[in-house]
Amino acid sequence: MIKIRLSRAGRPHSPIYSILAIDSRKAQGGTSLENLGTYNPTAQEPIKGIKVERVAAWVKQGALLTDTLKSLFKKNKISL
Repeated sequence: MIKIRLSRAGRPHSPIYSILAIDSRKAQGGTSLENLGTYNPTAQEPIKGIKVERVAAWVKQGALLTDTLKSLFKKNKISL
């Protein structure tokens, strides 16, 4: 099953997350199928470079969004 989820990177106390399409059986730092954007919770514009059309394409193919990403998209008014 494919999931669209966050993968943490960055330094201690200043995280940056990558939004990834990844097989749910892979580890959090495992190889991803596609990088769909970034989320920086400390920035003025937290979600950058999001590929909305690619996220929608993955969801149409059966990928699931995590609860965290659903709430982030809703909070930042990103509709699929």
